[in-house]
Amino acid sequence: MNLRAVQTIYLFEMSRTFRTLLQSILAPVLTTSLYFVVFGAAIGARIPEMGGVSYGAFIVPGLIMLMLLTQSVSNASFGIYFPRFSGTIYELLSAPVSSFELVLAFVGAAATKAILIGLITLATASAFVPLEIAHPVWMAAFLVLTAVSFSLLGFILGIWADSFEKLGFVPLLVITPLTFLGGTFYSLDMLPPFWQTVSLVNPVVYLVSGFRWSFYGAGDVSVVASLAVVAIFLVVGLTAVWWIFRSGYRLKP
Repeated sequence: MNLRAVQTIYLFEMSRTFRTLLQSILAPVLTTSLYFVVFGAAIGARIPEMGGVSYGAFIVPGLIMLMLLTQSVSNASFGIYFPRFSGTIYELLSAPVSSFELVLAFVGAAATKAILIGLITLATASAFVPLEIAHPVWMAAFLVLTAVSFSLLGFILGIWADSFEKLGFVPLLVITPLTFLGGTFYSLDMLPPFWQTVSLVNPVVYLVSGFRWSFYGAGDVSVVASLAVVAIFLVVGLTAVWWIFRSGYRLKP
């Protein structure tokens, strides 16, 4: 493996984040604070407890997952789209760098950025509510696996998109609504039986539930189902990326 090439591409992608470090840190801090002001204070005052914890603590895993999913997809899609847009992707493809090394560098950088945002969100939330993580190892596993899986999805989106409008379509009009409807701010037990069944079609429900289980030892669905959904996302993403490089889809002129 050409580790020097992987390191170079990875550090180049990470440097874009470090150049806007204040914005990268300030945005999740402000967003998380606003969520706590609106949902934690206004709504949380009317809901004293949910799932055995305060409402403010209950929404923390969902908030982290919301930031993680959107940031993973956005970072990876923009990371690979700009080389295609500028034409430098052909220099990378002609260099002595394998497709696996390219994906490892781009997806690794996007996942790293998303995990950092997730940890910043967690630190910000801990300033508003007391948090106890029941299963820290599983929390870290969910964090990393979800970031990698959705960074792969973002990488695929960046290959597929042929305009900036398409880049924003999936994060804004697909990922964010599914996350809001995936139990981020409520428990599925609060819904009528019919809508509980409908919600189970939403894959984000399993991600949020599994991540919440790692915090409080309880979720809307079993942790085994949550892990299975994360594994499916990971396998589908790897398969799609393998096919893209094998077929040259949108990479070859």
